[in-house]
Amino acid sequence: MDQDWNVIFSYTRKQAIEDGVLIDVTEQANQLGFKVNTVVTDHLYGDYLTPPAGLEGEGQSVEGRLHDLLFRTLIAAKTFGARDRVNFDVLFLMSPGKWATVKILAVMGPGDHGEPVLTIMLPEDD
Repeated sequence: MDQDWNVIFSYTRKQAIEDGVLIDVTEQANQLGFKVNTVVTDHLYGDYLTPPAGLEGEGQSVEGRLHDLLFRTLIAAKTFGARDRVNFDVLFLMSPGKWATVKILAVMGPGDHGEPVLTIMLPEDD
C-alpha cells in the first residue's frame, strides 16, 4: 500500500539540541568509549545532573555526575546486550546525606539521517 503523506510538522534531533530540549554529551561519552552521538534530555540534566545548591562542598559537579551517569549507562548496555533500550538505576546525591535512586532509560535509535544515536532520559512515568 503506497501512500503519499503530507508532512504537517517535523522536529529533528538537531533542532532539539539547538533548542536545548536535548543536551549533547557526545564528547564526554566518547571519552568513556561510546561510539555514537549521545544526548541527555533537558529534564534529566536539570533535575539530576545539575547538582542542587549547597552540594559544592560535597564534591558534586555536572561533570562528575555526568561521568557517573555515562559509566552506569555503559555498564547497563554491556550487561543487557544487543537491546535497543535499557533501564537501570543511578544514585544521585540530592542534599547532604540524602541520596535519590533515579530510574534511567537509555535508547539507541536512528538519528536525523538514520545513523545510530543514543538518548539517555528519565522514563515517562517519572
